[in-house]
Amino acid sequence: MLVFHAGAQQLTREQYIEKYKDIAIEDMRTHGIPASITLAQGCLESGNGNSDLAVRANNHFGIKCHNDWKGQTYYKKDDEIGKSCFRKYKKAEDSFEDHSDFLRYRDRYAFLFDLDITDYKGWCYGLKKAGYATAGDYAENLIQIIEDYRLYEYDRAFAKKADRFKYLIPPSPSEIERLKVLEPARTSPLYKYSRNRTIYVRNKTAYIIAGDNDTYSGIAKEYNLFTKELLGFNDLREGDRIAPGTIVYIQKKRKRAGRYSKIHIASEGDTYYGISQRYAVRLKSLFKYNGYEEGDILHAGDEIYMRGQKK
Repeated sequence: MLVFHAGAQQLTREQYIEKYKDIAIEDMRTHGIPASITLAQGCLESGNGNSDLAVRANNHFGIKCHNDWKGQTYYKKDDEIGKSCFRKYKKAEDSFEDHSDFLRYRDRYAFLFDLDITDYKGWCYGLKKAGYATAGDYAENLIQIIEDYRLYEYDRAFAKKADRFKYLIPPSPSEIERLKVLEPARTSPLYKYSRNRTIYVRNKTAYIIAGDNDTYSGIAKEYNLFTKELLGFNDLREGDRIAPGTIVYIQKKRKRAGRYSKIHIASEGDTYYGISQRYAVRLKSLFKYNGYEEGDILHAGDEIYMRGQKK
């Protein structure tokens, strides 16, 4: 239930978006949540910043107290019977930050981070599926706001910037491709990269080399990822161990290899997984391109298609 304050100067939806878009974009950089989602939820949940909860408690996302909340509280009527406990913040910016943490670090929303940053519809339906709101048309309402105000353009602009790894060259006969070392500050802005590692790029995908004492959970924490998310980037499962010198991708691998790597000629001992890591191509894409069936093995001289199915 949204309650608006009579007599107060109320924000229009356009004004709300303009006022908070920079915060939403920054949260996209640090948490991987599309700015379109943050802004649309803010508009919908707070009545463009004019609701009783937004004005009196600086709560723009309708986040209730829950058992882990130690901050100030605000009680108000909601869609349920009686009053509910909502989180209260010192300023609106704190609400945006808590919203990002709320989605990022709760298991029930973890699957959303497997979606592309530009898949706003997937995020909208995913939020509804995860139980963020009870309204039956919640996803549709978010989508309408995003499309009416073209909020998806913020996501697309960010994705284009984050994907700008223009460092690859055609491979020489002695190497698949040359690795380009990047300064941490020059890498994709999606995650806060550690400054005590060298970050490389292969097929426009950032990765590191594991050290002696590394674990997948430790690397995930270092790069602000879920462990499951990091394992997914590397086509691994929980329980897989890491050895020193292992390539660990800290971004999702690409659907296809670089344009100069259309075919890989298998050598003795090659595996689909090894080729997937070598070229930074998703394992399921290689399976699709090559008609893989469970149990298939590679032999020296086999042609492995890296960018699409054999024509």
